Order: sequence, then C-alpha cells, then structure tokens
Amino acid sequence: ESVYSNEDYEPLAIKRDLEVSNFLKKHQVSFNQYKDHCIFSKNDILKKDGKPYTVFTPYQNSWLAKLRPENLESVKIKNLKNKLLIQKPQKIISLKELGFEKAQVNNKVKSIRKKILNEYKEKRDFPALMATTGLGLHLRFGTVSVRKCAQTAYHADEQSWLRSLIWREFFMQILFHFPHVEKKSFKSKYDNIKWENNKKEFKAWCEGQTGYPLVDAGMRELEATGYMHNRVRMVTASFLVKHLLIDWRWGERFFADHLLDFELAANNGNWQWVAGTGCDAAPYFRIFNPEIQLKKFDPDFQYVNRWIPEFGTDEYPSPIVDHRTSYNRALLTYKAGIK
Repeated sequence: ESVYSNEDYEPLAIKRDLEVSNFLKKHQVSFNQYKDHCIFSKNDILKKDGKPYTVFTPYQNSWLAKLRPENLESVKIKNLKNKLLIQKPQKIISLKELGFEKAQVNNKVKSIRKKILNEYKEKRDFPALMATTGLGLHLRFGTVSVRKCAQTAYHADEQSWLRSLIWREFFMQILFHFPHVEKKSFKSKYDNIKWENNKKEFKAWCEGQTGYPLVDAGMRELEATGYMHNRVRMVTASFLVKHLLIDWRWGERFFADHLLDFELAANNGNWQWVAGTGCDAAPYFRIFNPEIQLKKFDPDFQYVNRWIPEFGTDEYPSPIVDHRTSYNRALLTYKAGIK
C-alpha cells in the first residue's frame, strides 16, 4: 500500500526518486520520504524571505538558533513485532551486484572519541597527528548516526567539529537548491576562466610528483588509502587550481574516484570553495602557499616522510612550477576571466 524511503539531495538520486514516485502513483501506491542523513533537511534552514542561504556563517547561526534537544535524540522504536509485517527473508540485491568492490579499509572504528573532539580545534590541522575523528567514511555510508555525532559534538568542550558537521549540511542544501553546481560554477562569471589544463602537470599532481612535499604526500596518501587529511585536501586542491591553473572539475572527479568518504555535496562544495568559484564570500585571490603550509602544519616532516620515502634525496623531483610565478599567473587569469 505504501513505500517509505529516506531523502537524498543529489541530482541523480532526486531524478531516481521522482521516477519511482511516478511509477508508484500509477499503481495507487503512496510514496513517503523522510529526513535521514542530516540534522536539518533541505528546507529546514531558510532565510526570512524563504530563500536558501548562500553564505555559511549566517546559515550556521540560523542552524544553531533552531537546534533543539529533540533534533539530536535517537529514534526509539518499540514493539516492532506488533507494527511491522514479518515475512520470510527475500533475496535482495548484493553489494557486488550494486557495483561495490571490497576494499582494504583501516578506518573501521565507529566510536566518537571525546578526547579527539576536545582537542579538535587545536590539533586537527596537523596531518601527522591523526587528530581528526575519521568518521567521514561512516557518515558517507550511514554506518554511524549523524544525530549521535552532532549530539556528542554539541556537548564537547570545543565545538569545532560541530561546525564541520554544519558545513556538511550547508553544502547539501546548496546542491539541492542550486543543482547546476554539480557541473558548473556556483558563480556563473567564473565559467569563463581560461584554464591551462596541462595534462602532463595533472599527471604529476595525481601521482604525487609535483616537487611540493605536502601536496605530494597528500596525493600519495589518497592513492594508497582512499583517504586524505582535510588540511592537506585544501592544499592539494588549491595547488591544482591556482598553481597549475587546471579546471577544478578535473580534481573534483579525481577525488570522487579515489576518496572512500566521497559525498557529492561536500566534494563539490569544497572544490568550489578552494577554486573561488563557489558560494564562499572570500575572493578568488585566496591562494594557499604549499611551502608555508608545510612549515606550519608539518614542520618536522613527519607526515611527508611517512608518504615520501625518497624525500630529501636526489630521487625526489624539483618543483614543477615556481610558487611566485604561478601565484601571479593565477591572479591575472582569474581577473581576465571574470570581466
């Protein structure tokens, strides 16, 4: 009589659900969808005029103002046998049939460690410390409850991780309300940027052979594990887009193919944030200096040495581009492209 499912805000999923809904209607079957993988759904946090937020800080303020204890409570289901239709097990489609492949994943722990949350703001940017929660993979596959995560983050001594969870939902509602971001810049004027798209340099970036240690360590970590530290993600992405002037969509696709915690909204939102093409209020001339980032966040080369065994030897390549030259080229290219 009825079909129930959870909402998904990605364009392909929305198209799929619409097809399912139309099919069911033809057979007089109701289709009911509910919020699941976020605290606030697509239309829960809107501006006073009913339009979606396009800047993070006002969205975050509204998100926190609306938060109530019941938003973080676990759903308690009692007397299941009296409410559900019990029938013999049916054959369901397997993970293999869905296209999944078995991966060797070290990050199997689903516990939310309060010590990490309480030190999150202080240590999260240092990739050698392994001081992040490691729960992105579980949030992506739904093997940990986002309500439990937000509940724990809210009551932690330091709420920096809660801010990260709010960023996740901000990008979800951006993707839902502005689906064009999947393939185009959020700000259309940036669609005219003249990218270099040098395939040889892109290959060097993919393989961790750029001559910039923090960039290369991150790319090698990604290739080996399906994971990359968040600070390093920003540095590697900025290097591709600003130093090499390669279209952010190339990097976005590469991350989508390799990140085990890949979510379209977050991946797209963060790449556009780095590229300056997204909904972030900061101007396009925010460019990460990979050498300064290395000195600040891996000063003893612990992370670099972990992933680049030849670092400090003649086998490690020289930088494929000069930072200052690339910096100035990026500014000129962006300025010319958005006129």
